Amino acid sequence: MGITWEIIRWIILGIIVINELAAIFTVFRERRDIAATWAWLLVLTLIPVIGFIIYAFLGRKPTHKRLNRIKSQTRLKLKEAVERQKKQFSNMPKPKYSITQVYRRTIMLFQSIDESFLSRHNHVDVFTDGNQLFDKMFNDIADAKKSIHIEFYTIYNDQIGNQLRTLLEQKAAEGVEVRALYDSWGSMGVKPSFYANLRELGGYATPFLMTRSNIFDFRINYRDHRKIVVIDGKIGYVGGFNVGDQYLGRLPKFGPWRDTHLRVIGGAVYGMQRRFIGDWNASVKKKESLIAHYHPYFPEIKAQNGNTAMQTVASGPEGELEKIKMGYLRLINAAQDHIWIQTPYLIPDDSILDALRVAAHSGIDVRIMIPCKPDHPFVYRATQFYAKTLAAEGVTIYTYQRGFLHAKAMMIDGRMASVGSANMDFRSFKLNFEINAFIYDLQLTDQLEQIFVNDIRDSRVMTKERFESQPRWLKFKQYFSRLLSPIL
Repeated sequence: MGITWEIIRWIILGIIVINELAAIFTVFRERRDIAATWAWLLVLTLIPVIGFIIYAFLGRKPTHKRLNRIKSQTRLKLKEAVERQKKQFSNMPKPKYSITQVYRRTIMLFQSIDESFLSRHNHVDVFTDGNQLFDKMFNDIADAKKSIHIEFYTIYNDQIGNQLRTLLEQKAAEGVEVRALYDSWGSMGVKPSFYANLRELGGYATPFLMTRSNIFDFRINYRDHRKIVVIDGKIGYVGGFNVGDQYLGRLPKFGPWRDTHLRVIGGAVYGMQRRFIGDWNASVKKKESLIAHYHPYFPEIKAQNGNTAMQTVASGPEGELEKIKMGYLRLINAAQDHIWIQTPYLIPDDSILDALRVAAHSGIDVRIMIPCKPDHPFVYRATQFYAKTLAAEGVTIYTYQRGFLHAKAMMIDGRMASVGSANMDFRSFKLNFEINAFIYDLQLTDQLEQIFVNDIRDSRVMTKERFESQPRWLKFKQYFSRLLSPIL
């Protein structure tokens, strides 16, 4: 018996040593930031064997071949379209107001890191209610004459998802070019056959970049989290809403759904169209499905549509630069009076966390609004940890009580704003493919800030004392979730 236990002890010791060596090799063989490296080492070390299964699904990066498809579409094949956008922008009449130094530096940042041009004279409508948004969007789609391009993280096979599919089928039958791009993980449960009739009618539908089945797509990180709709190259939608009944407040689990989405008419639509074409061409497998000629998708748009100047900025793991995060940092560091943020997930990296701390201790009014309930428990506990951390630094934390807050918005000094798909978390900064609109317009920013003020009425202030009074078990879950925050 003694010999048997001795053998078992050596076997266990051997497994531990092999597990540790394999964990070190596995994590360090791919380039990643230090925080994510230590988080994965923690998982692989504390959960032997099972940790490697988790890593197989969540830790591995997309293949270089896949990422290069995104890079090549952005940098090479769309160069002609990008140059046309820049030319159109340069020919637009100068605005009556002068762009301030703060505006110019932010604009130059995005021109440098994302080749994003500034489009003036856009007309922008803000939607915070899903029913109103989809009513308007579906009316615009119904009026489409030439092309409909849609890209969503989630398109569910439910009531609103079927309404959209039926409408797309009708437009395809009319001879309008219809292309639908969706994330296979975000739209889980929707089979390729969901779009069979659309394809028979001449439309196109394909999952983003990855394989057609999540069973065989072992890399479930790095998702297409963008929300883009472009109609006839003239009307664009961008923001936080996906296509599903829960986004219209139809699921009791979440209750009323509070989100922010923009409808844009003007040159800024070109940026959305450019991103869609790049994503589409990187995702399709058949050459006949490629978008080969770009000019028809960038029609001339009248210069005088509205007064909003804006840039659309896309980011993803195909590049080293975390473009939208850099934009957030630029806005935070440029603030002189206040910074107001709405995000469902508050899991900032050290650079964002320090920028918010510096702002708060400099006397800037920093307010952050998060949901009062989780949709992902681990993620929400990490959100609570960082909310508590910032509350202790003088940041005002609100928890939105009337349903689920899913808006991704930032307003700075009543002068600049950002609305899009990117959350204030590691995943949006490093892992997901995202798109945001960065806005330079006093009137529109004021409108977004009024929405924030109205939301405060349905929110609760979470003070440092309220966080400290939380149960010990809840605090433990927050601390533990925080350790895994770089990979959540």
